[in-house]
Amino acid sequence: MATQRRGEETRTRILEAAVAGFAEQGYGKTSVAEICSRAKASKGAFYHHFPSKQALFLELLERWLAALDERLEGIRVEDATVPEELMRMTGIIRQVFQAGAEQLPLFLEFWTRAAHDAAVWEASIAPYRRYRTFFSRMIESGVAEGTLRPVDPDSAARVIVSLAVGLVVQGLLDTEGADWGEVAEEGVRMLLRGIAVKE
Repeated sequence: MATQRRGEETRTRILEAAVAGFAEQGYGKTSVAEICSRAKASKGAFYHHFPSKQALFLELLERWLAALDERLEGIRVEDATVPEELMRMTGIIRQVFQAGAEQLPLFLEFWTRAAHDAAVWEASIAPYRRYRTFFSRMIESGVAEGTLRPVDPDSAARVIVSLAVGLVVQGLLDTEGADWGEVAEEGVRMLLRGIAVKE
């Protein structure tokens, strides 16, 4: 039991060290040796938990996306209308920025790596497609409940995903440029002014 706990602690330290290294220096410049040094772990321990640096990187991506998925699922509440749920979505943007400055550079690093690594690209693009499907179904629900005008659900979903990703990128590049949570709220309000049924 103690051995298992020590193993989990070592794995956690390696993941945390990798987050810091990738965010500060990028994937290419962060070696396995440096991750081990930061984590105070041996290379043997690293390779016991991860077959390669790429596998570690993909696990970080999967964890980041799983947290986003969990937040997205939290948008849906039984008695809320779709416009209300879309406004709740803006809270996710706030949470992303509150998650810590090191997470945002890592998000950009995932994108940069995806341009050069087919496995990372596949792991990165799959959730965007899933998010588009999620929001497309949400828009369809809004049209069916009569709170949204009959718009093309797929196009609206692409706009929503683009808005969210664009805000995260802007917030990364210009952290002091605006209250990005407020910008997200106003962006969704503007979208809803165009597609919501006027009461």
